[in-house]
Amino acid sequence: MVKISEDAKLRGQRYVFRDRAEAGRALAEVLGPFPSLNSIVLAIPSGGLPVAAELAKRLDLRLDIVIVRKLQIPRNPEAGFGAISLGGDTVLNEELVRDLKLSEEQVGRAKENAMRDGRSRERVLRGLRPYPDLVGKNVILVDDGLATGYTMLAAIRAVRANHPAEIIVAVPTGSDRSVDLVAGDVEEVICLNIREMPFAVADAFRNWYDVDEEEAVAALRYGNPP
Repeated sequence: MVKISEDAKLRGQRYVFRDRAEAGRALAEVLGPFPSLNSIVLAIPSGGLPVAAELAKRLDLRLDIVIVRKLQIPRNPEAGFGAISLGGDTVLNEELVRDLKLSEEQVGRAKENAMRDGRSRERVLRGLRPYPDLVGKNVILVDDGLATGYTMLAAIRAVRANHPAEIIVAVPTGSDRSVDLVAGDVEEVICLNIREMPFAVADAFRNWYDVDEEEAVAALRYGNPP
């Protein structure tokens, strides 16, 4: 049975973390001490990077990224109907796709747009650095929260294709539905602040803002110095 860990005192609470960095330190407290040998932290940019950078720094683990992009709903780019990794691993909210009556052409166009955006994001963050070897590794997948869980599921599938020893999802906050959704695909889920629907990741943080590329690059450098 998959292990799901939370902070019972934070169940259902809002504004429990000052910012993403504090959330990363809180996750490190739960995970640590963690064997640095054969382990790696993978962040989902951009919001997951400040969380993961603090976690990796505290646990003395290597930090890298896994690029996953939301599949945007036509004419409503802030909302999504699934997610895709740069390897093409795709997770769809099938019920939403049906409700929106999205055609195969619309789904395909959303995938193309997401892949194009993802490759651009990767060039900025990864540059020419090679992908990490994940075979036999203990992988800690980090984001700043689980709203629907589809982005994390796409990331899990991308990582699983590289044959890690185990995958642990570590997030500051998540909906009860999304935690249950991703738990079926990993060995462990750590979600400190679990809340019921309706849910917004931002509601867990007193200082919430969108992480721009400059901060994402700085976080990656901070969590994984040369």
